[in-house]
Amino acid sequence: MAPHQIVRPLILLLALCLLAPTGAAAQATRDVAGARDCPGVGRFARSVITGYEVKDFDAARMQAAAFKDGQPADVRRLEGKVTRIAYRSNPGPSILEVFRNFETQLTKIGFEKLLACETDACGGIPFTEAIDALPIPQMWIDGFNYHYYAGRRIEGAREIFASVVVSENNREIYAQLTIAETRAIENKMVDAAAMSKGLRETGRIALYGIYFDTDRAVLKPESRPALEQIAKLLAAEAQLNVFIVGHTDSQGPYAYNLDLSRRRAEAIAEELVKNYRIGAPRLRTAGVAHLAPVGSNGNEAGRALNRRVELVAP
Repeated sequence: MAPHQIVRPLILLLALCLLAPTGAAAQATRDVAGARDCPGVGRFARSVITGYEVKDFDAARMQAAAFKDGQPADVRRLEGKVTRIAYRSNPGPSILEVFRNFETQLTKIGFEKLLACETDACGGIPFTEAIDALPIPQMWIDGFNYHYYAGRRIEGAREIFASVVVSENNREIYAQLTIAETRAIENKMVDAAAMSKGLRETGRIALYGIYFDTDRAVLKPESRPALEQIAKLLAAEAQLNVFIVGHTDSQGPYAYNLDLSRRRAEAIAEELVKNYRIGAPRLRTAGVAHLAPVGSNGNEAGRALNRRVELVAP
């Protein structure tokens, strides 16, 4: 065997070892900030949330049948509200025990099984490559040892899908629950004219077309149309100055939400200055966390309304 053929596998093995969670990171006993269990499902005993992502509108890919000849046999691309929660359990339980608990609980709350399989019966490594998993180290999937479940529940005109994948890394069990509530996309675009009208009539306008990943203050590319309309408004009304105010729902500690809402407002101002040539003195920023709700924080529909950015006239 040539030297480079030996060295390359060793380098890959070393990289995997460096990625593996060790020490305090592997033994963290607290959920990630802002995380919560899926109502009605809960978590396996003594596990912690290592990854958490909720998007009001996203796409999720679920497998409703095992692979055939290395290819998907029944893949569902689901659009709507998507929740992804990853858990880690300390050494002790088996993959099967954790998996059966999730499967049983989903059955109890009305999910009809579409698929339940393990490793080879699912399709081996190619199957795991088609799973929408949160990134390492939030979630780990060993392509040689895992269980997978997918189910569906009907609520009136709505379809709700759930999937669970359970695997193991360094004797710790990792599980990811994904819930996809299918629905059509809402038109949340507010153009420059509507912004101008709102500022004139009420002194404020709420914007829902600016997107950030959960717990982050980095603008997503999907925010560009809304940013373009803000820039168009400010270009057309050269004397107009605005406050950019970030709002959150009430999930998570107040101090954390206050800081997050402020950083998100600042990120918008920075983008308008940097890429849309808006003068920095025309933009002031603030974050108010969940102090000015426009909906109930007791349900997801209300929380979605509360997660917003507002332009406010001085």
